[in-house]
Order: sequence, then C-alpha cells, then structure tokens
Amino acid sequence: MNFPTDWESILSRVDAIEPVTYGKTRNYIDGKVTQLSPYISRGVISTKFVVNRLLQKGWKAKEIEGLIQQLTWRDYFQRVWQRLEIDPNLNINSDIYQVQEKVRTQEIPNALVEAQTSIAAIDKAINELYSSGYMHNHLRMYVAALSCNIGQTHWKLPAQWMYYHLLDADWASNALSWQWVAGTFSKKKYVANQSNINKFTGIQQKSTYLDIEYEDFAHLDVPKILQETTIPSLKTKLPKVDSISINEALPTYVYTFYNLDPYWDKDTPANRILLLEPSHFEQYPISEKTMNFTLELAKNIANIQIFVGEFKEFIDQFKVDNIASIHFKEHPTNNHFRGILHERDWIFPTIKESSGSFFKYWKLAEKEIAKRGEFYFE
Repeated sequence: MNFPTDWESILSRVDAIEPVTYGKTRNYIDGKVTQLSPYISRGVISTKFVVNRLLQKGWKAKEIEGLIQQLTWRDYFQRVWQRLEIDPNLNINSDIYQVQEKVRTQEIPNALVEAQTSIAAIDKAINELYSSGYMHNHLRMYVAALSCNIGQTHWKLPAQWMYYHLLDADWASNALSWQWVAGTFSKKKYVANQSNINKFTGIQQKSTYLDIEYEDFAHLDVPKILQETTIPSLKTKLPKVDSISINEALPTYVYTFYNLDPYWDKDTPANRILLLEPSHFEQYPISEKTMNFTLELAKNIANIQIFVGEFKEFIDQFKVDNIASIHFKEHPTNNHFRGILHERDWIFPTIKESSGSFFKYWKLAEKEIAKRGEFYFE
C-alpha cells in the first residue's frame, strides 16, 4: 500500500474514486475503497472537498449516497468528540454510554502485537499495518473484536496501539469505533466468526477458535493464544527543527497534526506554523512513520515553518501581543488555542447534534441532501 504526499498525487487519488463500485464493495478487502483516509485525517483534504469534487464531475448525490454516508461517519465522530469535550460527565478516553463487560485486563494480547493470532487474515492485516501504516476498515473491526470481545481486554490500550501505527490516525474515528465494537458506544458488542472473515477477506481458513456459530460466542473462553498480554511501547519521536522567524506585521496561521490544508487562505500573506505540541503527542502518541508522513504532507504548504512546543510557549517566545492575529481551525485538541477560530469543512455544517445515534444524524443529512438537490455542498 502506497500513500504519496505531493498534492497532485493526492488529487489524482480523489479523481480515481469509483463511488458506485465503492458502495457495493467497500466491505471486501479487495473492494474499491478510496484510500483517502490518511489525507482526510491529516486535514489535507476534507470530507466536503471529496463530495464536491465528485459532484463537480457530474455524479448525482443519490448515486453516490453510499460514499457520502461513509464520509459523514467521519464528521459524525468529530461531532461526538466535540460534545464529549464540553460534557463534564463524559470523556472520549473512557467508556461512554456503559461500562465494558467481561474485561480481564487493561493490556493487549501479545499475539496481536506480534501478528501471531493464528487468524491468517488478521495477522496479515497487522503486518500490513506495520509496513504501510494502513489497515482496511473491516479488518480494524475484526482486530478490535478479537482483542476486546474474544481476548476480553479493555478497548483503550489496543486502540492506542492501532492509532499509533496508522497514517490516518484520527482519535475520534479510532476510539469511537473501538468503543462501538466493545459495546461502550453501542447497544451490543460486535463479533465476527471465521466464516464472516473468510467471506470478506478471501482467505479460506477453517478449524480456528473463531470457526463457530454466533450463538457459541457467549460461551467461548479466552483462547490460550490470546491470554498472554503486554503493554507496547508507544512513544512519539518529535523532529529536531531549526529556529523560526515571525513577521509581526503579518497574521499567523497555526497548523497542527489534524490540519495540514495547503489551500487554507493560501493567498493571504501570513506566517504559517506547524505546531507540534509535546503534550498532545504524549497523550496521543504516533509512530515515526506517521510523523514522517505528516512532515512530508506539510511541505505542500508554502513557506511552512515547524515549531515544537506548546501553544503558550509559542505565544510567549515570539511575544505575539495581538492574539487576534492568530488563526487556527477548530478541533477538540485545540480548545486551549486563542485567536480567530476557523470552522472545519463539514459536509453538513448545520447538523451539530451528536447526542443521538449516527442513524439519527444521517436522517438529518438525508433531508439536507434532498433539500439541496444537486447543488454543491457549500
């Protein structure tokens, strides 16, 4: 799996989407998935950008509704994280709606970390994750189910382990998907048997501990191969950077791990700073591969400079007296930033309610699609 970092290659990948085929085959490992998640997660392109690009090519919204729905899941997860950040009783890093059941450990099965679960499709996917930083979404569900609901681990550390290695590391999508599988963000836990895995991966494996009927999962003991657990080392290697210079006469645009949009007010003369806060990466560590990918993507932003330090340190060091001259895009990890807040490029910016299910969120989105007809998503 290859993920180029130059803008033209990224745009070519957007234009190569086969949206109707995607809707029919996305659950299969060899299906026509977009492979855009690393660029959306890093904020190089937005979900709205992808939808509008397809509409501009002549696709009708109803024709590509399956793809729009999946892109809307990403926006929905971000809305949920936004809500959790302001709700004193909830936290994205804790069980949200109910406590996870049958938890025997806060660690992760060593067999997962070593890609030796004996489930061939899962082991192959983990090795692919290590080598490329990518894992198909259906495999992510299988891995989460194996760890949480078969291995009886709490979801948090395994979710951090997967996030650490993903080029599309997005804590909203990742953590909430793991919580959905573990039953803390859904009404019931998700499991998949060997027959299901075989169907969607094309690997015809039999006689495994998952080669059972679904009603048998309720009585399945933790397989021996998943009993040994570990705590993987997850540490971020921050880059060593040169000193930066600030033109006090210009506004300052602050980019982050979640916002690397090269077209963000690009015609406005400004200081453009990629801020890498050590406190952020201590809480949400990423691999060296993911960091290098991020730094390469940042090169699409003209005259970008990199500052490793906290937001307050940046303000103090460069004596930015006029805080209103600082611009940043909204994100739950940026709540301590000060300056002019720019809204995220949502597909449906008026739909902000996230306290219900995605089903309710999507129902509102469908009404919006019907109301807009075939006009672009403004």
